[in-house]
Amino acid sequence: MLIAARHAAFARRLDQLRRTDWVVYAKPPFGGPEQVLAYLGRYTHRVAIANSRLISLADGKVSSSWKDYRQNRKAKVMTLDADEFMRRFLLHTLPDGFHRIRHYGFLANGGRNDRIALCRRLLDVRNAPTNQEDGDNPLVKCEIPVCPHCGGTMRRIDVIPRACARDQPFRCDTS
Repeated sequence: MLIAARHAAFARRLDQLRRTDWVVYAKPPFGGPEQVLAYLGRYTHRVAIANSRLISLADGKVSSSWKDYRQNRKAKVMTLDADEFMRRFLLHTLPDGFHRIRHYGFLANGGRNDRIALCRRLLDVRNAPTNQEDGDNPLVKCEIPVCPHCGGTMRRIDVIPRACARDQPFRCDTS
């Protein structure tokens, strides 16, 4: 009964929030879209702790620097047992099957191309490809060799002289 009551209270709260007329105020970026993308790239592709913050590993203890924002960003050093450091670090790794970045809104999977085209029309963006499948985008247009045997991506590891290539049939070892 307790779980059902919490569920009902949660559902009521969601109904209240859905009726709220949300207003979002967003300032234009100071430096432009390049700086916004650079910031988001740093944020979404970083690891739990930068190598520059690691100070030492000695006697089974890891020392790292950190900033105490409660004391005016004062730099401090934290020393933890290696086991505790690894435990904390692994809290930031995702289990198999989870994605680090998910796309919502106009970048969500269903109908993404149509919504991006609409955004480009609304923003009056010129010379932008309207569909990713058009092949007009030079960053996407490249020929990646595909293995005729298994369909995997091939990577050149050596060049075989033409005289030898005709003597033996093609064999694909993807191990």
